[in-house]
Amino acid sequence: MSTITQVQPLDVPKAIIQRRSIKTFKPDPIEPELLKQLVELTVAAPSSFNTQAWRIVLVQDEAQKAALCAASWNQKQVIEAPVTFVFAADAKAGEGDLSLVYEKALQTGAWNEGTVNYFKNAIPQFQAGLGDKRREYAIKDAIIAATHLVLAAESLGLSTCFMNGWIEEQVKQVIGAENDPDLAIAVLVPVGYAAEPRLDPGRLPLSYNVFVDKINNPYQG
Repeated sequence: MSTITQVQPLDVPKAIIQRRSIKTFKPDPIEPELLKQLVELTVAAPSSFNTQAWRIVLVQDEAQKAALCAASWNQKQVIEAPVTFVFAADAKAGEGDLSLVYEKALQTGAWNEGTVNYFKNAIPQFQAGLGDKRREYAIKDAIIAATHLVLAAESLGLSTCFMNGWIEEQVKQVIGAENDPDLAIAVLVPVGYAAEPRLDPGRLPLSYNVFVDKINNPYQG
């Protein structure tokens, strides 16, 4: 019986509560159909104008994993996990050919011709107005997708670890994007089966960092 049929998926609240950052993984591979499910759930994430500016590279080859590990200050989870999702972000995605985005939205009925015609002008104008913030906005969209991956993986019996410790230019070289100045690396996420239990380290009181209306008005719950 396959792993995917043995797992009873968690609901979203349970996946959020149960999730931990795992640094040690078993060598067990992820079944192709399960990996595809993870990818599909990841790219179901929302994005600005639905431009889907993320560029996701699944690093699985052993040599590629070793190179990615070296670009990530030799963090061993990249080597141990069967796959690491590299979330990159295209800062100019909204300025390219969005015909497929429009076509899909028309097919599903989510957008009508009027909406598409509006977006054909609004999206380039919005992108131009962002200026130097285009990279930041694209990275935000990629991070949202990465969060979808982490929760989807947890719900399906897999573990993950957000990684923000790496050298961007080296990571770009590993994934073959060293000559693309508009591509930014957002986050790395190793995915696999946990080889260690990790306890909840706890959270600060809500009144410490959650507020109502203004930053000096703590939320009391």
